[in-house]
Amino acid sequence: MKTLILYNWEVRDEYFKAFQGISQEELMKDRKAGAGSILKTFLHIIDVEYSWVRAMYNKPDRPIDFAQYGDLQAVAMLSNQWRGEIIEYLDHWTNEELDNNIKPSWMQETYRKEEIVKHLIVHEVHHIGQLSIWARELGIVPVNSNFIGRDLMNKARNM
Repeated sequence: MKTLILYNWEVRDEYFKAFQGISQEELMKDRKAGAGSILKTFLHIIDVEYSWVRAMYNKPDRPIDFAQYGDLQAVAMLSNQWRGEIIEYLDHWTNEELDNNIKPSWMQETYRKEEIVKHLIVHEVHHIGQLSIWARELGIVPVNSNFIGRDLMNKARNM
């Protein structure tokens, strides 16, 4: 699990770098996919990840005020800031927890932790595909999305 979350973070960070030279207008342009724009999609990815992790901790959700994050640097800083809490959760994760049920504060349904963690991973991978398409549209070489070759197994052990 750690390796896949680290994968998502690495690819996300590489896309932050890839989109650094893009104008604010292009970052905010309606893309008719994702959360609407490149910037809003990054915020959506971060919000979903953090909200679900907090739900698994039985902590209240902290919705993002998208208006506070008007540029790519602010969004990248938020991503890095919230990782500390997520790493804390990962450090205490046990396989025995997989069957525990969680009821997020924003939903009526309950979900198993295993299902939530798998959702987090797949959710970001889905949006990585959108970022790849938008990068190509902007003349940027898409980030290499390969899992192999990132040495994530060792990085997860040293986390």
